[in-house]
Amino acid sequence: MTGVDPDRLDDQQLMKELETIHRTRHDTLLYGSNDALRAHNERMAQLEGEYLRRNPRRLIAAGRTRQGARERGCGGVAVPGA
Repeated sequence: MTGVDPDRLDDQQLMKELETIHRTRHDTLLYGSNDALRAHNERMAQLEGEYLRRNPRRLIAAGRTRQGARERGCGGVAVPGA
């Protein structure tokens, strides 16, 4: 494993690691070797898993659910009464 074990990070460190890995995701996908992408996938899964373990009741925006997406329609804007 690369990096500190996620369960040893405090909340602030965990968020910083998540922000960094999400910021570097696109470049790793486009330009990284297969090994780099594999390592990135593993680390992201570890960090996200730890975040979810710590925040089982996190706020979930209605627009980020399947129902919310259907209500938004094709234009990306919620349609009242639809």
